Amino acid sequence: MLTIIIRSILIYLIVLFVFRIMGKRQLGQMQPFELVLTLIIADLATIPMAEVSVPVLHGVVPLLTLVVLHFILTWITKISQKMSKLISGKPVIIINPKGIDYEAMKKLNLSVDDIFAALRESGYFTIAQVQYAIMETNGKISVMPKSESAPATNGDLKLNVEESFLPIVLVNEGKIMKDNCTLAGYDEKMINNIINQHGCKNLKEVLLLSIDQAGEGYIQQKDAQGKPFTTKRLVQNEK
Repeated sequence: MLTIIIRSILIYLIVLFVFRIMGKRQLGQMQPFELVLTLIIADLATIPMAEVSVPVLHGVVPLLTLVVLHFILTWITKISQKMSKLISGKPVIIINPKGIDYEAMKKLNLSVDDIFAALRESGYFTIAQVQYAIMETNGKISVMPKSESAPATNGDLKLNVEESFLPIVLVNEGKIMKDNCTLAGYDEKMINNIINQHGCKNLKEVLLLSIDQAGEGYIQQKDAQGKPFTTKRLVQNEK
């Protein structure tokens, strides 16, 4: 009995260490590969706890192997956009100013009921209140309300406001998001001009650069405070 207690405590401490070094994400915030690793780790941990005949080392080695695999996959998703999309997928816009994107809904195997449930969880009860809704790679749906339906609504204050626009990330942790740049109508030269104007010598110094269709941008250098800026309206918004 004492042996089982000691083994259980040891495995518990090891699993606790594993999850601590993997980060503080909640289950609903995990990427698919992180969730799979979590489920496997939970299953592996029970074997040496319950089976006294199984050496503790036979339970510890697979756990540590999965930790190494986790860091390798995390590193790969950071350095390669293509691998990141392959492993974790990419955010998908399921509601735009025209309404529900039916093709995106079918691709994600969602129903209208699923979308409405997610909107209600975000505090919105009709599509008419929503400018954009995005299915994130962790399975959560992020909602951008229309200007008149945002908290402390401008509609209630009877203010005339411009429509909300979705920010497009052009640079993420020093890497140009090529698909987003194509969507926004920006090339590498234009991006370099923007970051140079804001005191960045090269892309590696940029933590985040985003611009919306109204030309409102945000830039932040690594280990520095971010700042908003204004540039010309994006190309597709002028057409």
